[in-house]
Amino acid sequence: MRWDIFCKVIDNHGDAGVCWRLACGLAAGGDAVRLWIDDPSALAWMAPGGHPGVRIVTWTQDAAGQEAAACAPPDVLIEAFGCDPAPELIARFAQPVAPGAPRRVWLNFEYLSAEPYVERLHGLPSPVFRGPGAGLTKYFFYPGFTDATGGLLREADLMARRAGFDRADWLARQGIAWNGERLVCLFCYEPSALDALLARFEQAGEPTRLLVTAGRAARALPPGPPQRGALAIHWLPHLAQTEFDHLLWACDLNFVRGEDSLVRAVWAGAPFVWQIYPQDDDAHHEKLEAFLDWLAAPPTLRRLHHLWNGMAEGDLPDLHFQALAPWRAAATAARDRLLAQDGLLSRLRQFVAQKS
Repeated sequence: MRWDIFCKVIDNHGDAGVCWRLACGLAAGGDAVRLWIDDPSALAWMAPGGHPGVRIVTWTQDAAGQEAAACAPPDVLIEAFGCDPAPELIARFAQPVAPGAPRRVWLNFEYLSAEPYVERLHGLPSPVFRGPGAGLTKYFFYPGFTDATGGLLREADLMARRAGFDRADWLARQGIAWNGERLVCLFCYEPSALDALLARFEQAGEPTRLLVTAGRAARALPPGPPQRGALAIHWLPHLAQTEFDHLLWACDLNFVRGEDSLVRAVWAGAPFVWQIYPQDDDAHHEKLEAFLDWLAAPPTLRRLHHLWNGMAEGDLPDLHFQALAPWRAAATAARDRLLAQDGLLSRLRQFVAQKS
């Protein structure tokens, strides 16, 4: 099959990250995939070397129209996160199919949420009344955490690779001098509780090494020496997606943000704290609560999520090794529930087969 995925990079590279993983997953199944993206610059470090089955097209350039005209229309058009592809590209997709040929399928690939509305809206049709796609039908495709949603992205060999991961070897290859201390990943925006977190690690009775990701997390960190009491800090370069997965596998506690890293933290199976993308009307608060309910987050983990996301004030909960045991149990139980379900790629192919 031929798939076209359209992506518009808003900020923080999360949209590009999700779309790239989706494109690679489809291509790994033997399909031809074009990723139409308005700003592919982040893929230089996120996906160095690309993928043999994925063609990248910068759809804001004049050559994008020529690319569309030179090739047959795709079997499936995925409009990621309501990005509104250019009209001339929709017009190409809307051309009539040959008599007896399967119908083309147009999907609006939505944001991830654990809120109840996802199950209600997943798979619903959305008739198109205007523009070059008038007369066609889009379908909502919602990733999610239950059987009644589109599921979560995971590669077929992900858990096998996770089981074979050698933490000490990976850390050594990153130039990280690890002596058995607790490892914490920091991938965040600018949380108000960051100073309190650093102070808790600095004053702890056990050593912690904080692995700080490049970009906003590194800029949010207050300036200072790499060794601060019981806390040692290591600044990382931009990591390719595979290496970012390895980072989450290596750490005992992961602070993640947005959508793609949340899903990868779930698959890692280690305790994690999610900084949700903030919205002006605080709609993200309800979204976070729905996720914590699905996770069956212990009270201390829920409390830290509230503090980390600016929804509460007060002291951070205890973060010593033993205190993390209930968090780890919740994370592994959640992962096991998801592994018992079909992944997103399998559900996506089934949905497309039904609609075509």
